[in-house]
Amino acid sequence: MKTLTTRKSAIAGSTALAAILSAGMAAAGSPEPAPAEPTVPAPAEPAPAMTDWTGFYGGGQLGFGDVSTSGAADLDGDGAIGGVTLGYDHDFGSYVLGGALDYDFADIDLDGASTVENVARLKVRGGPKIGTDGLLYATAGAAQAEADGFDSDSGWFVGAGYEQMVTDRFAVGAEALYHEFDDFDDSGIDVEATTVQLRGTFRF
Repeated sequence: MKTLTTRKSAIAGSTALAAILSAGMAAAGSPEPAPAEPTVPAPAEPAPAMTDWTGFYGGGQLGFGDVSTSGAADLDGDGAIGGVTLGYDHDFGSYVLGGALDYDFADIDLDGASTVENVARLKVRGGPKIGTDGLLYATAGAAQAEADGFDSDSGWFVGAGYEQMVTDRFAVGAEALYHEFDDFDDSGIDVEATTVQLRGTFRF
């Protein structure tokens, strides 16, 4: 009996040992799961580059002028006005400063008493960049006008405008200006003029 019990114990022990070894071998032979591929985020699209407004420009402008006088004569008139512009801007990153010279031809009849023939301006302008290709600006400076029957006389103007680059070098825009000429040519006549013009300029 004792021998039989011993044999049974040995067999049971051998069976348990074989089961443990088999489980260990199975675990050792099982391939480990491959590590997950790291997720690489898609690169962000670069922000559009803003226009650099630094440089010289030249172009033309065309629009409408309204003129009135007070003092020694009360006259009114309106009509087309247009000409050329040449200037320079410097881009400071978020805003632009510059200067320009305008020369406009006109044929604005003032109740038959006189005719405004031309207006020249020496201007400064400056303002913030809008979006990637826009410029909103204020402008002011000195003006000189010539009218039939008078010598030319000087005055001042203020205004505002907007320009939008439509190609790398060409911009379109609009500008409104208010002018004053006090005691024009010592005549006792004060002149006020408002102009609204569309502009096209080429930067070089």
